[in-house]
Amino acid sequence: MTLALADVGALLELVPVQRAGFALLLAAIGLPVIGVIIVGLDIMPVRFAMMHVALLGIAVGMLTGLDPMLCALAACALAGAGVAPLAGTPGGLSGAMGLLMSLAIAAALLLLSVSGVNASGAFALLWGSILSVGTPDLIVLGVLAAVVHGLFWWRRRDIGLLLYDRELAHCSGVPVRILTAALLVLVAIAVAGAIKLTGALLVDALTLLPALAARRLGTSLKSITLWAVGIGVVVNLTGFLLSLWLDWPPGPVLVLTAGALAIAVHCVPERRISSWRAPASAPLPSSR
Repeated sequence: MTLALADVGALLELVPVQRAGFALLLAAIGLPVIGVIIVGLDIMPVRFAMMHVALLGIAVGMLTGLDPMLCALAACALAGAGVAPLAGTPGGLSGAMGLLMSLAIAAALLLLSVSGVNASGAFALLWGSILSVGTPDLIVLGVLAAVVHGLFWWRRRDIGLLLYDRELAHCSGVPVRILTAALLVLVAIAVAGAIKLTGALLVDALTLLPALAARRLGTSLKSITLWAVGIGVVVNLTGFLLSLWLDWPPGPVLVLTAGALAIAVHCVPERRISSWRAPASAPLPSSR
């Protein structure tokens, strides 16, 4: 069943729908940059670990009466900072993420079970609730987008070196440990902040898929990042409008839209292969 264009226009006049659209726009500005960092640092497991940590934070918030999403953000930030020292050890970060994921979900389930708190609210984050986005959520996404872009463009050269080669960055005077910790905290908070929009299971639509598509189009860290943001804006707004028109859940539609665009981009013949994570023998790509 599809809605008439007039009906879609009427929906867009509703405040919850406008807030949802604005939230997706803010997410498209900041979260694809996080996706570029995730791909560059090769820390794919961090997404799954932080989803489980966010569930634990929400369970704590429901038990204590604090705002569940703020608790989720705080829990993810602490977890990201906690595992940062392991980023420099071989396989340390991946192993830590697996352990963290298991412990977080076990603690969340135990906490919900023994406390008698209704778990339906906590597990609702698996599917998201974009139309329930409120002013605090918009503030979090806006601040996140500003911080992400501020740090990225301020330390673009250092981030480019870190994503290219950790040892080279260290030899070049980059504060590798501090910068890695800051990036991991941002990644963790971003994953938690995006959960309400698409749900924990579909958060890749806002972070990873635009970055994967941008890698095919960009030829430097700067161009890849700009492509990722542009793709994120197009995907988020197009997917949201399609979900309203088709009267389908926004989360799956956003994922399918982003996935279709990523597949289409990868079907285009590649004219030039360039990556900020090139082999050590290759010339260092420009970050400008």
